[in-house]
Formats: sequence, C-alpha cells, structure tokens
Amino acid sequence: MPNNEMLDQEEDRREFRRKRRVKNQVIAYIVLIIFLGGLIAGGIFGVNKLMTVLKDKKQAEELQKQLEELSDQEEEPAAVEAPEESTEPEEDKDYLGEIVESSIAEMPLEDKVAGLFMVTPEALTGMDTVTRAGDTTREKLDEYRVGGLIYFSKNILDADQLTEMLQNTKSSSRYSIFLGVDEEGGTVSRVAENGLAENVGIIAEIGATGDTAAAQEAGALIGNYLSGYGFNVDFAPVADVVAEGNTTIGDRSFGSDPNVVAPMVSAMVEGIQSTGVSACLKHFPGLGDTTADTHQGMASTEKTLDDFAATDFPVYQAGIAAGVDMIMVSHLSAPNVTGDNTPASLSEKMITEILRGQLGYQGVVITDAMNMTAVTDYYTSDQAAVMALQAGADMILMPEDFESAYNGVLEAVNNGTLTEERIDESLRRIFRVKKKNTLSD
Repeated sequence: MPNNEMLDQEEDRREFRRKRRVKNQVIAYIVLIIFLGGLIAGGIFGVNKLMTVLKDKKQAEELQKQLEELSDQEEEPAAVEAPEESTEPEEDKDYLGEIVESSIAEMPLEDKVAGLFMVTPEALTGMDTVTRAGDTTREKLDEYRVGGLIYFSKNILDADQLTEMLQNTKSSSRYSIFLGVDEEGGTVSRVAENGLAENVGIIAEIGATGDTAAAQEAGALIGNYLSGYGFNVDFAPVADVVAEGNTTIGDRSFGSDPNVVAPMVSAMVEGIQSTGVSACLKHFPGLGDTTADTHQGMASTEKTLDDFAATDFPVYQAGIAAGVDMIMVSHLSAPNVTGDNTPASLSEKMITEILRGQLGYQGVVITDAMNMTAVTDYYTSDQAAVMALQAGADMILMPEDFESAYNGVLEAVNNGTLTEERIDESLRRIFRVKKKNTLSD
C-alpha cells in the first residue's frame, strides 16, 4: 500500500478516536450534568424537607408550650369574685348535727349521764303520786337533769291539769326533755282511758281490715291529741307479730301475719310522727310467741335468728324505713340467738350486732321498763343500767332504783368501764330526736 494511503488511514483513525473521545466526553459531561442536576434537585428537596421537619418541630414545641401553659392555668384557677351570700340553706350542711353538738358540748358529765334516763315523776321526786309539777319537780330536775319522764293513768286527772303539769315540767328542765306515755289505742291508752280523748279502737281490729290508711289515721289522731296536751313521745305502735293463742300481747298487735303487720306498723308510725310526736316500736326482737310476761319473771323463746328474720324483723325493717324515732328493746331471752339467757335489753348481740348492724337502725334505742322482774330478779339497778349501755342502748327506762342506776353509770364512766364518748354517742342520737321536734327549745 502506498505511503500516502497509509498516512490517510492513520489520520482517519486518529480523527475517529478524537471524535469518539469528544463524544464520550460529551456523554460524560451530560451524565455529570444530569447527576449534578439530580443532586441539586435532591438537595433542594432535602433542604425543603429539612426545613419542613424543622418547622414542624418548632410548631410542635410551640404547641407543647401552649399545652403546658393551659395546664398551669387549670392548676391555678383564676381568682373570681366571691358569690353573694345565699339566703338558701345548704342541703349538705347538717344544721341539726350542729345544734346537737352545741347542745351537749357544755354539759357536765353528771348531766350527760342523767340525760340517758327516762323515769316516772314519782321516781324523780320521791312522791307517791305526781299530778302537778311545782317546786319539788323543779328542784329535782335541777339535781337530776333526766332525759325524759313517762306518765301513767294515775298522773292524769283532767285536760287542764295534764296540760299545765307537762308545760311546767318542760319549762323546769334545763335541757330538752322527753314527755312520754303509752298510748297504743285500744286497751292500752292512758289518756283516752281517762276520758281526755276518743279511743281509736282495738289495734287487732284495725289490723284485721288490712287498711293501712286506717292505721295511719289512727296514728295521726293519737299524735294530735297527745301533742295538744304537751307529750312528745308515744310508746307505740306495738310491732309484735302474735302467734296463735298468745295472750301476752293479744289484741294489742295488728295480727299474726308479718305481711299484714309490717305495712300497718309503718303507716301508724307515719301517722304519729306527722304530728311532731316521736313513735316507739316495741318490743324488739318480738314478744309474739312467748306465753310468759316479763313483768312477772323471765320470758324466753326458742326462736332462732332465721325465725326472727322470717316473722318479726320485717315489721321492724318497715318501721325503720318509715323513720321511726325510737325502738324499745324487751327483756326477752333468746338463747338460740344470743347463746345464753341474757335479756335482749342487756345483750350486745341483740342490740348492736342485730338491731343496729343487721337491721341498720341508727335511731334511739330505749330499754323496756327496767323495774320488771325479768331484770330485777337477776341484776341490781346499777348493774342492769351499765350492761344496757354496754350492749348499745341509749336510754334506760324506769330503773327499779333510779339513784342507784344513775350513780352506777356515773361510776362506770369515772372508772373506765364506760367512756364519756360512749355516753356522748347516745346523747347525739337522743338530741337529734329532741331537737328535730323542739328546735325552739
């Protein structure tokens, strides 16, 4: 091949290589430009993303700061002007409780102890029969500031005499005082049997009608005439459910079916207490099946707790639901419940565990008359009074020897057998009833 052709071919190859290099360089530059463009675009996006994140974080911090400020404001409420003092009573405020606390706060121990007793005017004054309240009554009420007095037929002569005697007794007492009577209707009606009111009729006959409205009306009639004379406690209604053939309670009960007796008792409680007179259910836990009389010796029953729960307790639960102010505990012995022959009136099991605990009663518990032989044959007056209070009773009714019973309780507090707080506990219950009925005293 000639030299010229070889030179030309070599020149062509160099030119081709040069062009290929240029082409490759151009491609490389394009790729580089695209890569750099991607980096720039990505950087811009990344920067924007970063800025967004930073912005969001800043907003989150601002939001958190605002939430914290709001929380601080909730913890520290803004001061507002005090509302004008309302003349409406505060429903939640226990005004009666305050009155009660004020009533007992300044009472010396001697007065507190005396306030747990309800006695006859004869036991207070030492006289055979009391039909008026004069200087002797005033002097004795100043010496023994008893919680109440109970009156019987012999104390009642006529309307004016009864009204004056009760009014003078009330005005002679330093503290609010219970003035009570047995006015059941029917055969036990101290005021009506003296001709000072119309007898509402035999309780068993009212019970036989099954008409609770009649029972409520009878209670209201009794309460109205008692209140008119000055009484504020009626030891009624009888809540015993009588077994067939029972003569101890007899026609004083509404009947033998607790499903009938319970609503009748509840209605009579409502009727009596609608007049401002306190009703008192009797005779817990129930004398309906005993043939013995606690006035004349020990009376006992073989009933178990389940038996009482089936026949007697429904009546007391109905009375409690009706808001009865008092319940009288009898001297009945129920060994299958308490484990021994201790009278119910002296039994912690019967009063505290069952009546207050199981049945939930928070009102005044008063013993039956403590001068009955069911008590006096086995206990002295002071022993019985202390035992009754230890068992959970609030008031001691008619101890055989009032002064002995009073001094026994006083000594029991002084030697630590009973505490003053225990006495105050009963006084609070007593004064809640007294002040509810006599807030003006």
